[in-house]
Amino acid sequence: MTATPAPPVLTVEDLTVVYEVDEPVTAVRNAGLTLHRGEILGLAGESGCGKTTLAYAVNRLHRPPARIASGRITFHDRSGEDVDLLALDDRELRAFRWDKLSMVFQGAMNALNPVGTVRAQLRDTLLAHRPRMSRKEVQGRSEEVLRRVGVDPRRLGSYPHELSGGMRQRVMIAMAMLLEPQIMIMDEPTTALDVVVQRDILREIVRLRDELDFAVVFITHDLPLLLEISDRIAVMLDGEIVELDTAAGLYRDAKHPYTRKLLGSFPSLSGERGAFIRTGVDQTAGAPTEERA
Repeated sequence: MTATPAPPVLTVEDLTVVYEVDEPVTAVRNAGLTLHRGEILGLAGESGCGKTTLAYAVNRLHRPPARIASGRITFHDRSGEDVDLLALDDRELRAFRWDKLSMVFQGAMNALNPVGTVRAQLRDTLLAHRPRMSRKEVQGRSEEVLRRVGVDPRRLGSYPHELSGGMRQRVMIAMAMLLEPQIMIMDEPTTALDVVVQRDILREIVRLRDELDFAVVFITHDLPLLLEISDRIAVMLDGEIVELDTAAGLYRDAKHPYTRKLLGSFPSLSGERGAFIRTGVDQTAGAPTEERA
């Protein structure tokens, strides 16, 4: 029997984003997807295909000349309320971000304030949304989220430049978790990290998702990585979502020519590029297993 999918937490319908420059550029065209509770949805595609533009549109982070030309973005709260994100005013949007939906930006060194300690940045995020929290509660929550992502709470007094790249990225994930959001968008969260640190952070993301039951939109150009950690994957090309399927389904039987090219462009551990065949999938983990051709 096919398992019943979890209820949706986010629905994007016919979303189009245009950059109003001298010659207008349609960066996202008629995009549609549904994100389910507790799901990791991978968003894959080459640089410039519209992945980050789509994520920024969902979070209402665009500034001119970017403009959402059409579409609908609906957040389905646990309370049962449906929230039209494109209808929120500035005050409502500030309250919504980080509380219901958070984002881990690409490049943690640039996302963190270089002149603020980790403690100060976590405290500011908490008090902006929970102004009645006591100093002791803020300290306790800050220590808790750092422990969850594998960072020693003694690092609360550190500045970003005193942390390694992996630790800065973990701090960003901790900040995104502070208010227990229902959705976390992660834009290339392991870019510029070495392979060992990447694997550690990916394991932490999956573990935290399992423990806290938030949904994840994971953006990367690294399709093999998404095949390993995602429940479903959306493939983007020239601003459009050209294929959306489960990780196992995409790996076994990709329908779109571009998806097949992406799968064939990554070399196996041995042999020529494209030398693996998509026949083995670990059904217990939902991730592909590599077989030699």
